[in-house]
Amino acid sequence: MQDIEDKERYINTGRLIHILSNQMKRRNASEAVGDDGLTTMQKHVLKHILLETMHREVYQKDIEEEFRIRKSTATGILQLMEKNGFISRESSKKDARLKRIVPTPKAEALRPEILEHIRDTEKRLIQGIDQEDVKICRKVLVQMIQNLAENKTENKEEDENDE
Repeated sequence: MQDIEDKERYINTGRLIHILSNQMKRRNASEAVGDDGLTTMQKHVLKHILLETMHREVYQKDIEEEFRIRKSTATGILQLMEKNGFISRESSKKDARLKRIVPTPKAEALRPEILEHIRDTEKRLIQGIDQEDVKICRKVLVQMIQNLAENKTENKEEDENDE
């Protein structure tokens, strides 16, 4: 840990976020859900589906946006998850053309374990950090996300204007 602290003053912010993200992905992939045959990405998608379906309907477009993946990639992931019995797709009550993603009982059985894992990870992530510092960190991270989203929108508008 001291090694990263010594180097942190020379590492840019994006790199630090990347390092933290990789550590979280590795930890989550190995601990969140047991030996279930899911790939790391499928585990992340399933976790998202299980959490989001607690309070709203989830569609493929939501998965594409949440994970910043192409439609074809999301289709492949969801087809395998459906084939392996973790999700089903049902026509939306609001729009029959849309298929909402519904976790199966097999996936629902994993929900308590996943929720506990999220609580444990969050606890471990912020241990030893003052609550005010955590609050500031969250505020700064949200602003960084917004900055990049704004830049993406600006770049897209510039590209459209060039045409």
